[in-house]
Amino acid sequence: MAAVSIYLNFAGNAEEAFNYYKSIFHTEFQGPLMRMSDIPAQPGMPPLPEAEKNRVMHVALPILGGTKLMATDTLESMGHKLIEGNNVTINLEPDSREETDRLFSALSDGGSEIAPMRDEFWGYWGCCKDKFGVRWMFNFEKSKES
Repeated sequence: MAAVSIYLNFAGNAEEAFNYYKSIFHTEFQGPLMRMSDIPAQPGMPPLPEAEKNRVMHVALPILGGTKLMATDTLESMGHKLIEGNNVTINLEPDSREETDRLFSALSDGGSEIAPMRDEFWGYWGCCKDKFGVRWMFNFEKSKES
């Protein structure tokens, strides 16, 4: 079955971010959280600095409707540089207005509102940036209201 997932890069705090998301979505990691130290040595690959060995190589977390968030920590020793910006926005379409409000409130806590939740012509909509710099958009369609 085809699926959509969202892959995020972090600057050393992927585990913290994903434990936070796990508490919000009430789900568990899909498979083990893998660390950079779990990568088998490759010919010609320089050894990782001690400070990077505990960083997250891969983590996956189911969120809503079969969608997964996945992530890794960037490695400065490999020339990676994380640039926060507006290049990733995750759109959530919860099953109720109440769940939309709960998710918006939880994800904007410690972050910032970009657009507060409000009624639009297509439904209930809002956008925020969480405390890790990730942008979240919320849509609850009018057609789902009962």
